[in-house]
Amino acid sequence: MATYLKQHWFSNVRADVLAGIVVALALIPEAIAFSIIAGVDPMVGLYASFIIAVVISFTGGRPGMISAATGSMALLMTPLIRDYGLDYLLAATILTGVIQVIFGVFKVAKLMKFIPNAVMIGFVNALAILIFMAQVPHFLGISTMTYVFVAITLLIVYILPRFFTAIPAPLIAIVILSIVAIYSGANLRTVGDLGTITKSLPNFIIPDVPFTLETLMIILPYSVALAIVGLLETLLTATIVDDMTATDSEKNKEARGQGIANFINGFFGGMAGCAMIGQSVINVKSGGRTRLSTFVAGAFLMFLIIVLGDLVVQIPMPVLVGIMIMVSIGTFDWGSFTYIRKAPKADALVMLTTVVIVVATNDLSKGVIAGVVLSAVLFVAKISKIHVDRIVEDDSIRYAVKGQLFFASVEKFHDSFHMDETTGTIILDFTDSQVWDDSAAVAVTKVTESYRSKGLNVTIIGLGESSRRLLNELMT
Repeated sequence: MATYLKQHWFSNVRADVLAGIVVALALIPEAIAFSIIAGVDPMVGLYASFIIAVVISFTGGRPGMISAATGSMALLMTPLIRDYGLDYLLAATILTGVIQVIFGVFKVAKLMKFIPNAVMIGFVNALAILIFMAQVPHFLGISTMTYVFVAITLLIVYILPRFFTAIPAPLIAIVILSIVAIYSGANLRTVGDLGTITKSLPNFIIPDVPFTLETLMIILPYSVALAIVGLLETLLTATIVDDMTATDSEKNKEARGQGIANFINGFFGGMAGCAMIGQSVINVKSGGRTRLSTFVAGAFLMFLIIVLGDLVVQIPMPVLVGIMIMVSIGTFDWGSFTYIRKAPKADALVMLTTVVIVVATNDLSKGVIAGVVLSAVLFVAKISKIHVDRIVEDDSIRYAVKGQLFFASVEKFHDSFHMDETTGTIILDFTDSQVWDDSAAVAVTKVTESYRSKGLNVTIIGLGESSRRLLNELMT
C-alpha cells in the first residue's frame, strides 16, 4: 500500500498541487460555458467538474488525466433538458455511469485498436481547433485591453518557463494579471460575466422522476449516447496523455472509473462528463503526473467557489483565454502538414475528413466514427484488388489467383475465368491468395461447379490451413 501511495499519489507532490490549482482555475469558465450549452444552471457544470475530478482520481486508470463536465457531452444532453428538465438529466447521468461500468467490465478499451493513426491525428487537431474557436467569442472585438491581456498572458506562459519553472507559468499569469486588472480597473470581461456562482457544496439528491419503464425509455437513448461519446473521448485522451508522459494507462479501469464517477455525480446534481483533453494538457504541461493533481483540481475548484468565490468572479477572461490558446497551440499536431504531403493519400484523406467533420458538427464522436468508417472503406478498396493469371500447361489450364478473396473481390474473381474451357484439367492455384469469408467460398464453389458441370476435372491447390478449413466447412 505504501508503495502504491508513493507511486500514484505522492511521488510528485509539489508539481501536482500547483498543476491542480492551475487546472481548477481554468475549469471554472469551461464548466460554466458547458452548463450554458446544456441549458442548465452554471452550478450543475461546476458540481459535475468537482465530483468527477475527485472521484476519478481514486477510480480512474490514467493518472494525471483530468475529467469533468465537457462540451461534447453537453451538446448531447441539450434536447433532454429542453423536453424533460434537470431531474431527467440527473437520472440519465446515473444510467450513463452504469452503462460505462458495464463497458469497462467487458473491456471496451480493446476497441481502440480499430482506430487508425490517421483518425487519432485528426481527432487531436480537431480538438485543438475547437479549443481555439471556443475562445474567440471571449476576446474578438471586445476591447483593446482584452487583446493586450491575451498577448501578455501568452508572453508569460511561453517566455517565463525558460527562466523560472518552480511555479507553473499559467498560475503566475492568472495571479499577476488578475491583480493588475482588479487594481487598474481595466475594462475586461471576467469569469463572473459568464454566470452566477453560488457558494455552496452539492447536496445528495435522488432525481425526482417516476421509476417506470417509460422513464427508462426516455433516458436510455441519451444515456447510451453519453456513455459512448464519453468513453470515446476519454480513451482517446488517455492515449494522448500516454504519449505525452511516455507512460501506459489501464484503459478498461479508466472506463469503469468514469462510470463510477458519473454514477455518483448524478446523485449530487452534476451533469455527465468525461476526460478533457484541454485541461489534461494544461495539467501535464504544468507538471501534473499523478492522481494527486486530478484530486487537487477537483477539490481546489470547490475551494475556489466556496471560499474565494468573490475573487474568482473577478478573474479576467482574457487571461484564461490566453492559457487556452496556449493549450490549443500545444495540442495541435504541427507535423500534420508534413504528414499530408508524405503519408498515403488515403490516410491524409481520413485525417482531413475527421478534422472537418468534428469542427463542422462540434461533435467528436461523429468525426471519429466517420474517420474509422472511411478508413475501413478505403482499406477494403485497397485490398480488394485481385488478379487471376490464366496459364496453359501440358494437359491442364492453371488459374493462379493473387490477392485477397472476400466479399469485395468475388465479382472480379468470378469474371477472371474463361467459362468456355472444353478440355484438360482446371487447376485453381491459391498459393498467393487467401480465402476469407463465405462470399469467397461461395464464389470458389460456383467456379468449380461450373467447370465440373461441363465434365472437366477441377483441382484446387495452394490453400492455406484457414482457407482449406473454410472451404471444407462451406462446400460440404
